[in-house]
Amino acid sequence: MSLLDSYGPPGNLDDLDETGLKAWNMFITDRVTGSIKGPDPSKVLHDSPRSQFYDLTKTDTAADAQEATVTWTAFPRLVKIHSLSDTQRWQRADASRDVQDEYCEWSVTRNTVGKITKVMFTCEGPEYWKLLSRSDPAKLLELYQKHVSPSVKHSDLFGSTGNYNPRNRWNDSTTHGAMHLIQVNNTLSAEIELAAAATIVRVINGKELATDQELISCSQYGEPERNSDPHIGGAVNALARQKADISLANPVGLYFDNLATDGWTTPDGSDPKSYWIRQRGDEAHPVRFVYEVPEDKGFTVGDITINGKPIQFGAQIADFITIKLTAIACRFGQSITPPQTACVELPPAPVEPAAVARDISAISARGYHATSVPTSGTRRR
Repeated sequence: MSLLDSYGPPGNLDDLDETGLKAWNMFITDRVTGSIKGPDPSKVLHDSPRSQFYDLTKTDTAADAQEATVTWTAFPRLVKIHSLSDTQRWQRADASRDVQDEYCEWSVTRNTVGKITKVMFTCEGPEYWKLLSRSDPAKLLELYQKHVSPSVKHSDLFGSTGNYNPRNRWNDSTTHGAMHLIQVNNTLSAEIELAAAATIVRVINGKELATDQELISCSQYGEPERNSDPHIGGAVNALARQKADISLANPVGLYFDNLATDGWTTPDGSDPKSYWIRQRGDEAHPVRFVYEVPEDKGFTVGDITINGKPIQFGAQIADFITIKLTAIACRFGQSITPPQTACVELPPAPVEPAAVARDISAISARGYHATSVPTSGTRRR
């Protein structure tokens, strides 16, 4: 198979002009190259290089290539495990975008009597929007007005500095709108880094690590208590243990996988999944959905029940959404990269001469001789 000419935009979106597309390809290749290299060994031990991870535009994908789609639940697991009831966890997840950390965020619209009329869901990374803000700010404004509110103004998004603010009033709320991801861990850069770090095979004390939790604990590539990070890492590492070369399929991105509506009931018996409406991204790579009932149906989202309970929170819907990414692997059985035999760790902090001099001075001031400073580095008292 030939080299990929260039990385496409997430969801194969058509927002970018030719210059923007070139800039996006450069962004992805830079992130992939950096992730292959890994962190500086003088700063992080046993986490580089990641030579089983490769760039689709620089290394051929072999004829034995296989795609592996990894899926996980959109509801934030960290909220779930620290809540005492379903109602409490739904309230907490709806209250702040900062806890929606499974690469899916949402915003809820209600009518005057408090019933939900629409829930916006997005899995678009902030990096794409920052690039769009520089390449075509008018297009960015147009998209906000189309998908969030016709009332959005240029000054709402860019402010007095002229720089795009991802956490603007129309995208930093669980009620005003959700144009793209803003939670600090929900970035495309994090996805690429996690996938690359997970390609390192670990053999610790003669045992090859294979479970999601032991791998993430040893390799430290994410949050062990999320749905996403350990599962992504485990799936990628399973390919790496087959001595394959691995990358992320083009277009690189996080995507909606499915909304399962088993147990959902509408007032008129209509299909509850028919109100799950894709707004951005192609059919195989959707990045934005809304859940909304047309006005002429005579009922709202809040009148639909899930397992007998009316939808009172956007988080109830998130329980049934799965998110995905797709890895690609090839050259099975051919990698000669040796496994790492230690877990990721920070090197010992060097003792700076100035710090040693201060310690000696302090000890001398307390009546000790400089020659009595312990060689272990533990200060005497």
